[in-house]
Amino acid sequence: MPLTQLMILALIQGITEFLPISSSGHLILLPNLAGMQDQGQVIDIAVHIGTLAAVVLYFWSDVKEAAIGTLRLLRGRIDTPGAFLALCLLVATLPVIVVGLAMKLTGVDEMLRSVAVIGWTMLIFGIVLWWADQKGPEIRNESDWGVRDALILGLWQAVALIPGTSRSGITITGARALGYNRHDAAKLSMLMSIPTIAASGILLGAEVISTADAAAAKDGAIAAAMSFVAALVALTLMMRLLRSVSFTPYVIYRVILGIALLVYAYS
Repeated sequence: MPLTQLMILALIQGITEFLPISSSGHLILLPNLAGMQDQGQVIDIAVHIGTLAAVVLYFWSDVKEAAIGTLRLLRGRIDTPGAFLALCLLVATLPVIVVGLAMKLTGVDEMLRSVAVIGWTMLIFGIVLWWADQKGPEIRNESDWGVRDALILGLWQAVALIPGTSRSGITITGARALGYNRHDAAKLSMLMSIPTIAASGILLGAEVISTADAAAAKDGAIAAAMSFVAALVALTLMMRLLRSVSFTPYVIYRVILGIALLVYAYS
């Protein structure tokens, strides 16, 4: 695959994975609108691995605490903050795994990969994000997160399997509706992304591991490295800006893009 296309794909994934504007939607749109060849699942996995590494590095202290807590959780002990965090992340991940497998087995996931679907989800869930961000009180923080809220956000996260919805956008929407402040709503969303991205990577990886060749592996390594850098920069900037800026700029982008895609799809 040309280096230019790899770079574009890596930048799109890295920048959009953690912003509430849908990375999957943009990755689907690129070959559809730009006339490029579809990047294939090897590159999809690679750019997701890059963004996964970025969020793990950025939230390393929380990830380390959850990893240690997972070991205690496996022994049936939920007696530390890390073990409780691991339990909440597990609960938040289960809905997307169940719904994702159901969609894949029924073929619904492929049916939804269209410009029209992405246009509608960009527009509708952009407006929903604006409503939740404007109306949701900022009365809770990450320390208030529990199993009930984890399940609720997990159900919101499952909706993001519809292309264009945005995994980070819909979970931030859910967290703001529950009253979490902007910064901690985004942080919870990012922490939830770790097991979700890992699970999707394992699922896709199992499908392509026997067909990947040396050239594909090389392209994948390049794409992963570039998406890691892009994701780390985008994540750092967003988390800093959220202390003083709302999600409205992302909403405006989503609404404009959604309308443009709908015009294109139905013209």
